[in-house]
Amino acid sequence: MSIYLDFEEPIKALEEQIEQTKQIGLTTEIDMTDKINVLQLKLEEKTKEIFSNLTPWQRVQLSRHPDRPYTLAYINAISNGTFQELHGDRSVKDDKAMVGGFGLLDGKSVMFIGQQKGINTKMRQYRNFGMANPEGYRKALRLMKLAEKFNKPIVTIIDTPGAFPGLEAEERGQGEAIARNIYEMMRLKVPVICIIIGEGASGGALGIGVGDKVVMLENTWYSVISPESCSSILWRSWDYKEKAAEALKLTSTDMKNLNLVDDVLNEPINGAHRSQDEMFETVKQYIKSTISDLEKINPTERINQRIDKFCAMGVWN
Repeated sequence: MSIYLDFEEPIKALEEQIEQTKQIGLTTEIDMTDKINVLQLKLEEKTKEIFSNLTPWQRVQLSRHPDRPYTLAYINAISNGTFQELHGDRSVKDDKAMVGGFGLLDGKSVMFIGQQKGINTKMRQYRNFGMANPEGYRKALRLMKLAEKFNKPIVTIIDTPGAFPGLEAEERGQGEAIARNIYEMMRLKVPVICIIIGEGASGGALGIGVGDKVVMLENTWYSVISPESCSSILWRSWDYKEKAAEALKLTSTDMKNLNLVDDVLNEPINGAHRSQDEMFETVKQYIKSTISDLEKINPTERINQRIDKFCAMGVWN
């Protein structure tokens, strides 16, 4: 059963109307085709109207939609089920919030790494809600170095509310692990593509977010802090989260205009959560063409371009 956000209610009403009309046609044997076609047209127009006028907060809500596909869904779709997960950081343990391994992209070996959220309550606890510990970032770095050793391109998939902020994570060096990843990713000799498919929050996202191409899906966000946390710091309440989302300039459009990401991948008109296969294909084609372009560049030149790109970010006097 589909889940609808508050601003999707008109879509829900029209979809229910279409379903009821189909049922009337089946039970009474009256031809309802014309009526259904009119409603379908209304549904398309209403969907287009709603999704082309989303506020920043509504995009944040969409990025967290329970029906939205998570990292492993993208990896399995892109690699046609050839993904072979690799485990552990060879030091502490295997962090279930961070997944990674080799998969075939139309016959080409690619290292996929990403944060995985759970699809139900039990799995969310198992995956720690997509919030990685230091060993998760160290596992990611181990896999990146493995890909570099065998000259295989790297694709990182970002979807996290942030790195895990627990005491034990800090004791094991959360800050150092993320900083080390940023430093090492800058100098990787293989093509690196980073894709934000949902939430891109704080250092948790940056820990696997340095690449030749950093791209966002249309209804995602990328920021140093979530709107709720920003609201609680500035106004001592979560009630101003919509205002915070507006001020943070965290949408894909804002990030592209500020030159903080390279590309924005358009989602199907009704969102990635409603047309998952279409979204998977869009991401797959982007990865294929981008890897092809990046592999034509000399590794040293590619590293220099990567460093220059990140050094040029921000505004200063």
